[in-house]
Amino acid sequence: MSRILGTETEYGISSPDQPQLSPIITSTHAVVAFGQLEHQALSTRWDYISEHPLRDRRGFDLKRFHHIPVVDPRALGVANVMLPNGGRFYVDHAHPEYSSPETTNARDAMIYDQAGDIILQRAVDHIAHLTQAGHSILEHHDPCPPLRIYKNNVDGKGASYGSHENYLYRRDTDFDDIASSLIPYFVCRQVLTGAGRVGIGSLGEQPGFQISQRADYIEQEISLETTLNRGIINTRDEPHADSDRFGRLHIIVGDANMSQTATVLKLGMTSLILDAIENGVDFSDLRLADPVQQIRLVSRDLSLSQTLQMADGSSRTALDILRIYASRIQPDEYVYPLWMETMDILEDEGYKGCADRLDWCAKWSLISAYLSRGLDIDDPKIKLLDLQYCDISPERSLYHALVRSHRMLTLVSAEDIATCADIPPADTRAYLRGNLISHTCVDAANWDSVTSAGSKFAMLDPQGYTRDEISNLAGDSDLFNRFPFLKKGHV
Repeated sequence: MSRILGTETEYGISSPDQPQLSPIITSTHAVVAFGQLEHQALSTRWDYISEHPLRDRRGFDLKRFHHIPVVDPRALGVANVMLPNGGRFYVDHAHPEYSSPETTNARDAMIYDQAGDIILQRAVDHIAHLTQAGHSILEHHDPCPPLRIYKNNVDGKGASYGSHENYLYRRDTDFDDIASSLIPYFVCRQVLTGAGRVGIGSLGEQPGFQISQRADYIEQEISLETTLNRGIINTRDEPHADSDRFGRLHIIVGDANMSQTATVLKLGMTSLILDAIENGVDFSDLRLADPVQQIRLVSRDLSLSQTLQMADGSSRTALDILRIYASRIQPDEYVYPLWMETMDILEDEGYKGCADRLDWCAKWSLISAYLSRGLDIDDPKIKLLDLQYCDISPERSLYHALVRSHRMLTLVSAEDIATCADIPPADTRAYLRGNLISHTCVDAANWDSVTSAGSKFAMLDPQGYTRDEISNLAGDSDLFNRFPFLKKGHV
């Protein structure tokens, strides 16, 4: 089974000219403006029938809906746009959220993750043009003020919002094995994938800098919750696929990354370790004594020298543990060499050696330069630098400034990422979904079905409905009968 994976990013949003304006309103402006100005209409609503966010892998379901809601795609706080690239752009918990389409490898998943930044920036640009013309995209609301969008995980006021990962896995894989095997890994991987954060504690009440934005908001080892009592392992059982064959591992412990290298490592390492778990590799000797407390220890140890007590009484550093994981997986030709190279540099040169490839290292390097000039870590200028790094605007973002000055490595071109904002992956069901959204009137859609002219077409196999599969189908198949434009070679 090829590993299907993807990301969901809740972006930070602000309106500097009207800071009191509700983010629910500004987020809705952004989504509706994008939908109407790029797609001419918001005709496709989200089909909630397969949504079960409170169904737990441990065997119970708290059920949010007794009746499946039908929601206007323009509605305040829940506006929704289905994208030509097979993804989704919508409002969730007062944030604009982008869900990438399904992909089959870490490189593509990174590209489609970063394509979300392009889509969000286009929405911001549309808002700016509307505001200049004095127009509002929402009835009964004033024009939206200029917006700024941040790819981060904290608002500085105690709230944290998610950058989630999703991985398809075989339903017959024991979930307890998945959880116990991955917990030590998630505690440790932040040394490669952390976004860096100014402030210690959920409110940033202590001055300082730490590796991860998410670590201070993790409260349990295992939990169904995503907005409180967050766990290192999330137990949501919502496969968006054939539930007899597949599960979907929903990861909420990670940071939102600007760095292409960090994003590839985050997705690729996890996928390789899941491969090993499904193949019966034993990681039980890596269990930690207190993972919730230790995820904070790792985040606050910029020297990477902190030893973690294992459940068996021994002690290892985060990098030691990651090397053991690496020694037990089946190496690939793309992620594994990058994983080894990056760890070697971190061990030999510390954060300075990886300032050209990892977010926390780049951010700490910039901050350290200011501290050496006499600024304190809790100076407002340092906090502003923290925020400016993850601004998605190429003109304002410190990350993008590093890229332009060749001080940050990239793995793919900006042109490739921009293309994927509009074109779906060819090797998953996102290919069909994206093309149907682009070429036909789709009444409703979700990850595993589309509805057109009152007829629903199920897509329960995330690995199906690819470009090759569709091109090889007979012209009189059910798919072609439902969507005749496919016969004409549009896809």
